[in-house]
Amino acid sequence: MDRFERTATLARLLRILAAGVLLGAAAASGYGASGGGEVKSCAAPAGEALSEKFVVAAGGHDVPVYTARVAAEDHQAFIRAMDAKVDPAQHCDETAFASFDLRGSTSVVVTCSSAVASAKVLPASAGITPVIKGNTVSLDVTGPGKLVLEVNGDVTRSLNIFANPWENHPPKAGDPNVLYFGPGIHEVDCIKVTSGQTVYIADGAILRERPAGSGPAAFLLTGSNIRLCGRGIIDGSLCPAHSRHLVLGTGCSDLHIEGVILRDSSSWTLPIRKSDRVTVRNVKIFGYRGNSDGIDLCNCRDVFVTDCFVRTWDDLIVVKSDKGEGKVEHVLVTKCVLWNELAHALSIGAELRDDIDDVRFADCDVIHDKGREWTLRIFHCDSAHVWNIRFENIRVAESRRLISLWIGATVWSREPERGHIHDVTFRNIRVESGTAQVESKGYDATHLVDGVTFDHVMLPGRPLGLEDIQQNAFSQNITVTP
Repeated sequence: MDRFERTATLARLLRILAAGVLLGAAAASGYGASGGGEVKSCAAPAGEALSEKFVVAAGGHDVPVYTARVAAEDHQAFIRAMDAKVDPAQHCDETAFASFDLRGSTSVVVTCSSAVASAKVLPASAGITPVIKGNTVSLDVTGPGKLVLEVNGDVTRSLNIFANPWENHPPKAGDPNVLYFGPGIHEVDCIKVTSGQTVYIADGAILRERPAGSGPAAFLLTGSNIRLCGRGIIDGSLCPAHSRHLVLGTGCSDLHIEGVILRDSSSWTLPIRKSDRVTVRNVKIFGYRGNSDGIDLCNCRDVFVTDCFVRTWDDLIVVKSDKGEGKVEHVLVTKCVLWNELAHALSIGAELRDDIDDVRFADCDVIHDKGREWTLRIFHCDSAHVWNIRFENIRVAESRRLISLWIGATVWSREPERGHIHDVTFRNIRVESGTAQVESKGYDATHLVDGVTFDHVMLPGRPLGLEDIQQNAFSQNITVTP
C-alpha cells in the first residue's frame, strides 16, 4: 500500500466513523452519489506523487489529489525563478488539485494533514461557506465550477477543486480518427494533429512531454475540425525552462480544446495563432516558470474561452497580434477563475501589430493579483488600431494596479510607429482590496487613448472617480458614471 492509499484509507475510516455508515460499492468503482448528484473520477496512475497535505472525497468517493508547482511565496525565490534557465523547480512552492465530474450537487469533504483553524473558499461569488470539524473541511457544491480552498491562511499552498461538467459520450479507443491516451503515464513528443482528428486524454492519464523533444510543443495542432479533450494531464516538468509549449495551435479552423489540465509548461502554455472559430472550455492551467503564460490568442478570430482556471507566473489570458498574420476580432473570454502571480490577468498586448476589434472579457473572477503589472490592461507597444474593447462584470478580490490603457515604446516594440486605442468600456468592475490604481496614457497628439467609459467601477470601499484616473495629455473623452 503506497502513501496515498494509506492516507486515503485513514481518511475513509474517519468519514465512516463520523457518518456511522459504510461506503457502498459505487464509491469503490469510481462513482459516488451524495446530495442528489453523481460524481465520477479515476484513480491516479502508479508512479505519480500525490499530495501529502490533503485527501478529498466527493459524493463519498475518494478523489486523487495531485500536485503542481506554483510561484514561490518567498519573494527572493520568486525572483530567482524568473532568471533560472535550467532548473527553476528549486525556487517554487507546491499547490494541490482534485478533479472530478459532477452531475447535480454533492458534498466535498477535505481531510487535512493538521488541525484546521480557518478555511476560506474562493471565488467569493461561489457563495460557499466551509464547515470545519477537527482536521476536515466540508463544502456543499451545487454544480460544476472552479474552487480554491485556503486552509489556515495558507494562500500559496492551497487546494484547487475542479468540479467538471459531466462528460457524456467521450471518444473511444480504436476510432481511426482518435489519438487515445488511456489511464497511465505516457511520454509524448511533438505529436502532430491534423484535420478531422481528435486527441483524447482520459481521466487518470498523464502525458509527460519528452525533454529532448523534436519540436516546439507536445502537441502541434494544424488544420480544421480538430479536438483536444478529456480529463487527463499534459505535463511539461521534464523540459528545460523556455524551451517548449504544451499545446500549440497554428492556422486552425474549428478548433475545440476542452477539459484537460495543463501543468508546468516551460514557455507559453497554450498559444493559438492565426486561427478561426476556436473554443477553449474548462481547461485548467498551472505554470510557475518565467514566460509560462496561460492562454495566448494571437491573430485569431471568433474565439470563445470559457469556464477555465489559470494560475501562471506570467500573463494569464492575453490577446496579441503579429504583423501580417491577420486582424483579431470577435473574442469572448467569460466565466474564468484567475490567479495572477506576476503580470496581467486579462489583457491585450504588448505585441499589437495588426488591428484588433471586438474583444470582450466578461463575468470572470480574479481571486488573487500579486503581480507587478496590471489586472486589466491594454498594453500597446506597436502600431495597431485597437477598438471596441469591453471589460464587464469582473470581480477582483485584490489588486494593486487595476486598470491600464497605455501606448508607448518598450522592449517588446518592433515597429517605429505607435498605435491607437479607442472605444473601451469598463462596466461593473468591483475590487475588494488593494490600492487598485487606474491609468489612461496615450503616446502623443496623433496616437491617443480616446473614448473610454468607466461605468460602475468600484474601488475598495467606494466608487471610482475621475480624479482617481492617472491621465496624461494624450488621453481624452474619458467618462465616469455614476
